[in-house]
Amino acid sequence: MVLGQYDPGGFYCEMLRTIANQPIRERLDALTIEALRRRAADAEAELYNLGITFTVYAQKNAIDRILPFDVIPRVLSAAEWRHIESGVVQRVSALNLLLDDLYHRRRIIADGVLPADLVFGNANYRPIMQDIDLPHKTYVNICGIDIIRDDAGQFLVLEDNARTPSGVSYVIENRHLMQRAFPDLLDAIGIRPVDDYGMQLVAAMREMAPELADPQVVLLSPGTYNSAYFEHVFLAREMGVPLVEGRDLLVEDDRVYMRTTGGLARVDVIYRRISDEFLDPEVFDPESLLGVRGLMRAYRAGKVRLANAIGTGVADDKAVYAYMPRIIRYYLDQEPILPNVETHICREPEALRYTLDHLAELVIKPVGESGGYGITIGPQASAAELALCRAQLLADPANYISQPCIRLSVSPTLVEGGVAPRHVDLRPFAITGAQTWVLPGGLTRVALRQGSLVVNSSQGGGSKDTWVLE
Repeated sequence: MVLGQYDPGGFYCEMLRTIANQPIRERLDALTIEALRRRAADAEAELYNLGITFTVYAQKNAIDRILPFDVIPRVLSAAEWRHIESGVVQRVSALNLLLDDLYHRRRIIADGVLPADLVFGNANYRPIMQDIDLPHKTYVNICGIDIIRDDAGQFLVLEDNARTPSGVSYVIENRHLMQRAFPDLLDAIGIRPVDDYGMQLVAAMREMAPELADPQVVLLSPGTYNSAYFEHVFLAREMGVPLVEGRDLLVEDDRVYMRTTGGLARVDVIYRRISDEFLDPEVFDPESLLGVRGLMRAYRAGKVRLANAIGTGVADDKAVYAYMPRIIRYYLDQEPILPNVETHICREPEALRYTLDHLAELVIKPVGESGGYGITIGPQASAAELALCRAQLLADPANYISQPCIRLSVSPTLVEGGVAPRHVDLRPFAITGAQTWVLPGGLTRVALRQGSLVVNSSQGGGSKDTWVLE
């Protein structure tokens, strides 16, 4: 029995705490650990063969790695998913209203809800976006919301990813992998599909095109050395659009064109997987070789659309994140469906004092980092690490937030010693054109090291297939 000796160790367990999972638990228990390991090994070999990889830049001898995949799925009931889905839609709506306001009238600043220096002092605020009107007032077309679950089973938002969120390719490939390796586990369970993500994405891109008659959409990638290049190839294929690099595009008379074997072809919408600062050497980094010279001219002229819009990073800053409950109330006159994790903004003197006084109990995060870098987990940190964190906080308090150390929910995971609890989070992906659609499920990331709370792939985490029951 796969789950016969499984003990969640006092944590909220995603598999055991939901009655809807009973049929899946029974099917898992019909397998032996040895059979599960054999199928897991076959799945891992398939990941290698398919080239489903990511890059860890910090490790020179390990450029390309497969994302570790755990074959025991994470399951969400229909009711749980309705709650998550409505909370994600609400949050994406608020993010887009915020960005449209910040780049137009700035009412939220004038009304004292959001501090001006939090916006204008933000490295991701782009003054060049001022007064550019976007279709449907949508800046964040693709959004990944990182969600955790606490001891009480409550879903909480940990982070917003409104720039170029990655990971959706693993959601879809994980499902394909499970369908091939565990057809008996999925049979007649009633799981919502994930295969239409590419169709939903390209449809949203076409809705925002400046000219609606057969618009040309492309996916702009930094190239083969980018950590998410596999995903760029995968998504271009799923969308049925060309995958291009900056050198494949040029701007003439404020229009963007793609070089093809048949000559120049007009481009109407660019799904870009390149950060703002590298997009146009004419406006941003003059030494960038990744972008397209003159792209901002075409963008400001309304002759091309970008997804996501330039300047969205100001809204997913971790300091701005702390204001999201207020932002939701301000624009939507609603209470947040998915609450934030309690957050202390260290730029505020009282919050800084609290953080310094409780350093060993809190998680301290730099506001501009992602991928799990720069985080200090107080309860797990050494005296030297805490001393360094204290010095960094005192030197630049505005660069940090702190949060309580949440006891993340766990999910049964196949490890060397058998099946054991490992901490998980969830990143649902939302696509917004005229409306917002949320991919059923999302990327469940799992911290594979015992006791670890860091689920990021760059920090040794893996992933699971996420099943949303019909």
